[in-house]
Amino acid sequence: MSHDTEKLKHILASARAEVAKVIIGQTQVVEMCLIAIFTNQHVLIEGVPGVGKTLLVKTLAHVLGCDFSRIQFTPDLMPADITGTHVFNLQKNAFSLVKGPVFTSFLLADEINRAPAKTQSALLQAMQERTVTIDRRTHLLPPHFTVFATQNPIEFEGTYPLPEAQKDRFMLKIDMPYPEREEEFHLARRMLGEEAPEETLNTGRVQAVIPREELAGLQNDLRRIFVKEELIAYIVDIVRNTRQHQSVLVGAGPRAVQALLLAGRALAALDGRDFLTPDDIRRMAMPVLAHRLILRPEFEIEGLTVKEVVQQILTDLAVPR
Repeated sequence: MSHDTEKLKHILASARAEVAKVIIGQTQVVEMCLIAIFTNQHVLIEGVPGVGKTLLVKTLAHVLGCDFSRIQFTPDLMPADITGTHVFNLQKNAFSLVKGPVFTSFLLADEINRAPAKTQSALLQAMQERTVTIDRRTHLLPPHFTVFATQNPIEFEGTYPLPEAQKDRFMLKIDMPYPEREEEFHLARRMLGEEAPEETLNTGRVQAVIPREELAGLQNDLRRIFVKEELIAYIVDIVRNTRQHQSVLVGAGPRAVQALLLAGRALAALDGRDFLTPDDIRRMAMPVLAHRLILRPEFEIEGLTVKEVVQQILTDLAVPR
């Protein structure tokens, strides 16, 4: 293992340990969020209210030395509410830019599917190009700009389903479940004392593991994860099989190949390895592919799920040795 890979492993382990001081359980969710951050991609989190989605992203921002902003999406939210606008300054007798909450490193887009298409398109430009256009002027966003968008899986009144083109911009889709009984019991006990999660974060007991300036260097270190040619072919075959499966109406596009490759390398780094394995690819296939597939209606009526289709594709394909 190279020195750079060893450093990356140490930073990731330290980040997980610091996040665990605030977030009880949710180990896999934290892992997936770190993968998105260190590949400089975006993530869609689905979970019922109260499981700690906002607190998770806020904690990650603190641990990695980054800025944090939150937008509560509503049907009347306008693009300017996200991007910002020019306001006339009487003292300077000129217009000055008031930047919106999108000018941050980590942005929590809460209940993103409650905003209309015009507002979502403003966020889409920021996600894809990491720039914002205000009054025909283009402004750069921070280099580590990452969107953590949330959806509520049980309430659909007054929502606007995300178009496929927008969902494809999210590298991963993560399901954030209820905590286990022991975890929930531990959380309840902590709430009675001075170790409540929010208080732990606000009182400085959670340390930043790296300054923000070093994050780009660590992201570049992922390029040193060795990938065999046959594993690249394996990733391509998995994605292409989603387009050919009899139950799939719309399969994953080429961006899914890139996402699966990046996610697999990041998972290898999380596990402390400097090489990619087939198991890394198989573990990341579900969060990378599940939100990109559309099933044929006749198969959905029969109760088939996207997760079952992805699992079937992984089972049918020969694993490289």
